[in-house]
This record gives sequence, structure tokens and C-alpha cells, in this order.
Amino acid sequence: MLTYDVATPRATLTLDDPDRRNPMSIEVMQAVLDRLREAIAAPDVKVIVITGAGDRAFSAGGDLSGGFVDEPMALHRARGVLADIFRTMRTGGKPTVARVNGHALAGGFGLAAACDIVIAVDRAKFGMPEINVGLWPMMIGAVLQRAMPHKAALELMMTGRLIPADEAQRLGVVSRVVAAEALDAAVDETVAELASKSPVILELGRDAFYAVEDMAFDAALDHLQVGLTEVAMTEDAAEGVAAFVEKRSPEWRGR
Repeated sequence: MLTYDVATPRATLTLDDPDRRNPMSIEVMQAVLDRLREAIAAPDVKVIVITGAGDRAFSAGGDLSGGFVDEPMALHRARGVLADIFRTMRTGGKPTVARVNGHALAGGFGLAAACDIVIAVDRAKFGMPEINVGLWPMMIGAVLQRAMPHKAALELMMTGRLIPADEAQRLGVVSRVVAAEALDAAVDETVAELASKSPVILELGRDAFYAVEDMAFDAALDHLQVGLTEVAMTEDAAEGVAAFVEKRSPEWRGR
């Protein structure tokens, strides 16, 4: 179950089954993918927020009650929707913020970590407990290996150990940890800050950041040198520099 709300400049996707800790069935993941694409295509949406309903869990991960291992080959392609979610988040061009209102486990951990900015309540726990039920966190491994140190990620995968929010922040997978009563204010502040920036510069810069992630050092430098020229050629770069010189606020045109 997923709810989708737009309150300009943000779109909010809420995993909405709090009694079951917001599990991610194939149907829910397909809805996430569809709404992500809708938000990316909407010109009035500047920031995408992903969260869970209630105050217990962001998401406990995959819905194991839905015949997860009954037809493993028949569901093979359907499970690929999670990979499509991660690809869409990475290449969609719009900033994503995880509002982590409670525990983020398994696929829920991966979904939160795939966001550009992760704001978590201090009582949240993170982990990949799949090993405890004879499974392995496969697709989310591509996200977690890029969001935290490899050995830390592997240890959590191998042991199923859950970690508190402050440890997740030390490992680099969480951006900010706040008290529960400060969560909405922290998310609002972050959304407003992101929405105040040039959307075209955010998109070009964010794309460049992810593009060089696995490049060799020299190739990354070459790519980013071209990227700087690309940014400098935009109308918003000219406007931003002019506004700085004239000591006024810029008026972004998004091009």
C-alpha cells in the first residue's frame, strides 16, 4: 500500500501499512516505481520525499508473507522492479530525501540508502537481517556498497546485526539524526533548501557526482572538467554569478 501526495515543491511517497511495518511487496514496489516516474515528470516537483507511515518503521523490507519463495523463478523478473526503482532514483535528476521515521530493514534499508539525503529519527535501527531467514540482501548490496564502507556492509549482511541511527550516520549511510519531534522540521528545512537551488545545476551536478563513482581517477577528472564547462554554459550559472556580483538573490530559470 502506497500513498502519493504533491505539495509543491515536494512529492511524498509513503509506504502505508504501519500495522505490518510497511512491507515492500512486488505490488508496492511497482507503485513506488510508478509514482517516482510521475514525480520526476512533474515540472512543479523539485524534491521527492520517501517515508513510511506511523512511528515504528520506515519499512521492514520485502513482504515475506506473499509467497516470496513459493515460485522463485516465476517471480524472478517481477522482483527486478526494485532494481528499476534504484535506477530511476539514481538517474531521475531530482533530489530524493528519505524521511526515516522508524526502523529501516532489508529492502527498506536499501530504499532509504538509495536516497540522496537520509534524515532519521534517533530511535531508528538499520540492518539487513535476511541471513536469519535463509536469504541474502542481493540488489540492495549495489546501493549499500556505495553508501558505506565495504567491510561494514558485508558484516551487516553476514550477521544480520541491526545498528542504531548514530552508528549508521558514522558509517555514512545516514545524513542526519534527529529526535522524533524534530523529524518533520528537519525534512521541511532540507526540502526548502534544495528547492531554493537552481534545478538545472542540481541535476547536472548530481548526475556528475554519480557518474564518476566507479571511474578511474583520471577518467573522473576528465568527465568533471567537461561537466564544469557544461554547468558554466547554463543561463542559471550566468544568473547566479550576476546575482552574487550585484548582491541580490538569483532568479533561477531552470536552464
